[in-house]
Amino acid sequence: MKCRHCQSELTVSLIDLVTSPPSNAYLTQQELQATEKYFPLRVLVCTDCWLVQTEDYAGADELFSSDYAYFSAFSSSWLKHSEQYVTNMVDRFDLDGQSYIVEVAANDGYLLQYVKARGIPCLGIEPTTSTADAARKIGIEIIEAFFGVELANKMVEQGKQADLTAANNVLAHVPDINDFVGGFAALLKPAGVSTFEFPHLLRLVSENQFDTIYHEHYSYLSLTAVKKIFESNGLSVFDVEILPTHGGSLRVYAQRTDTGGHQTSDNVIKILDQEKSAGMSSVDFYAGFQGKADRVKNDFLSFLIEAKRTGKTVAGYGAAAKGNTLMNYAGVRQDLVSYVVDLNPAKQDKFLPGSRIPIVGENYIRKTQPDYVVIFPWNLRSEVVEQLSYIREWGAKFVVAVPELEVL
Repeated sequence: MKCRHCQSELTVSLIDLVTSPPSNAYLTQQELQATEKYFPLRVLVCTDCWLVQTEDYAGADELFSSDYAYFSAFSSSWLKHSEQYVTNMVDRFDLDGQSYIVEVAANDGYLLQYVKARGIPCLGIEPTTSTADAARKIGIEIIEAFFGVELANKMVEQGKQADLTAANNVLAHVPDINDFVGGFAALLKPAGVSTFEFPHLLRLVSENQFDTIYHEHYSYLSLTAVKKIFESNGLSVFDVEILPTHGGSLRVYAQRTDTGGHQTSDNVIKILDQEKSAGMSSVDFYAGFQGKADRVKNDFLSFLIEAKRTGKTVAGYGAAAKGNTLMNYAGVRQDLVSYVVDLNPAKQDKFLPGSRIPIVGENYIRKTQPDYVVIFPWNLRSEVVEQLSYIREWGAKFVVAVPELEVL
């Protein structure tokens, strides 16, 4: 395989999670009678541009289908983060009713609802019908398509150039990262700004967040790699912020290379130096990651087997892609985790891909009173512990498996 960005041959492996179905391919009762599609899940490192990426097996149309079940608005902490983002961008870049904001991967309108509330014209781009329809229901205009240079040029012809574009947790999800980034360079007004949020590869590796690896994440990103990719496609990075979201993320600010006037912040040099000091531009940084993941898998599986042996019941919270990666790698099935709770009605009464564990509503926890509740979206740990604090009434305990097994 060749690198998605620079076309160099890929020979260094970060991790091999064997095979699994797409992590958001939730199953209906009827689909339990059919065969699931499994794809190899291996991640490689480009030693030229340092883009870390999955091997190519599944196309975007298979991963982001019309009934895609990930809805952003079901996380209260993510809504708060998004509302604050809008406030910060409006203040920093003097945006008003004469401005135009475009969000790529607008999902269910979780962010643009706050733009609309301020009276700022906006548009969302979202390829999955299920989430696009949810956004339309709250009054958000949506173009239902995958984003790239071709769509950006069409929008410019229609007078839809952007003062600000937002792309939260989508840069990792695109198979053609050059075309995707080039689309932003085409869509921006001369003085426009693009922001991108994505989990920081430095944190993923150093904190053993291997369960954030799944097929929908084609790329695992450092600022070192992103800066090179942007510069090759008409954008320049002028600022970067460290965020706590998704286990540690970066928010990168970019402008058109040909017309942008923002001065480069010291933050850019600071993060690049941090990555260099960590050794991210050397093969040694990525060595040993497989062993760390295996240790988590084995510890989690041992915990579940011991719970079953002693007559304890285990439920899960959050039908998240993270949990699907962990459970499929560990070979967990319903005999070890009875069910998984999720607030999203689009997931309830379905089954997790691979493990085929049923997804139920939260009321099921009170009804069955499990001994342990495993929090699969560990990045929402505080939110979930507060929300489900009532499990302490019958002596139940919370469990997280990543970055290491912990019974709370």
